Amino acid sequence: MIQSVAVIGTGVIGTGWALRCLAGGRRVEAFDPSPNFETQLEAEIERLWPVLEKRGLGTHADPSQIRYHPSIAEACAGVDFVQESAPEVLAIKQTLHAEIDAACPPEVIIASSSSGLLPSEIQSVCAHPERLLIGHPFNPVYLLPLVEVVGGKNTQPAALDAASDFYRQLGMRPLRVRNEIEGYLSDRLQEALWREALHLVNDGIATTQELDDAITYGPGLRWAMMGTCLTFHLAGGQGGMRHMLEQFGPALKLPWTKLEAPDLSERLIDEMVAGTAAQAGSKSIAELESMRDQCLIEIMEVVEKYRSAGL
Repeated sequence: MIQSVAVIGTGVIGTGWALRCLAGGRRVEAFDPSPNFETQLEAEIERLWPVLEKRGLGTHADPSQIRYHPSIAEACAGVDFVQESAPEVLAIKQTLHAEIDAACPPEVIIASSSSGLLPSEIQSVCAHPERLLIGHPFNPVYLLPLVEVVGGKNTQPAALDAASDFYRQLGMRPLRVRNEIEGYLSDRLQEALWREALHLVNDGIATTQELDDAITYGPGLRWAMMGTCLTFHLAGGQGGMRHMLEQFGPALKLPWTKLEAPDLSERLIDEMVAGTAAQAGSKSIAELESMRDQCLIEIMEVVEKYRSAGL
């Protein structure tokens, strides 16, 4: 039973992991190279704990069950599981994981929150690569259940099983990515949509507000319940997916989309910044996060209601 977790890196994702683990009744041992990181992390735990209370806490959940350490070795001493959430740079990940690997006994599973790097490349510097894997969460980690679990060439299946079981105990939905691939699954899908959005803004066709409206009031509502594939299955009527592909498949040959991203010119950057600033209006990032979190809780409650009915 995993009871203590070392959280290495306490930015947005690492903070989310710390909150998720505390809410799940685990002890957290935290490290970050930033000076006084504990002050910021403590403030975030205090600010967000009421959100977790509304979502529901696990047995023995306690926001005080966290300690702060000046080194990776001290944070990893005696823990049952390590979750690393450093910047998405391979060299940084490799340096950190060589140190984490040396600090932990061979039976301790080490997971990286990487959103696209290959686990085989990260584990190549480790003396015990068999226990290293990717545990890629989604922001906000303390609410969203999805975590992509990806093994490298040397990762043992037992480590993937154990990590998946642990994430389930934290109330998450582990998705085993069966084939090691850059970007895994969800981010590859999101990236395609994001690139198209950049093109539409760059070409002067739509604003950021119009593009967000095009998702939030249409397909986004369906995706929360069914995802893309099952949604299109329904689009085929009684004929299902086969009829949908027969009817709409030819449109896939039309040049509707552009998969390569446009150049991030200063003009495009300025348009994206101005557009999202207008959308945010007078609301701060913290206020927007609070609105998002409350909305997510209610959406997830509704989705869970219908999923429990058998979908």
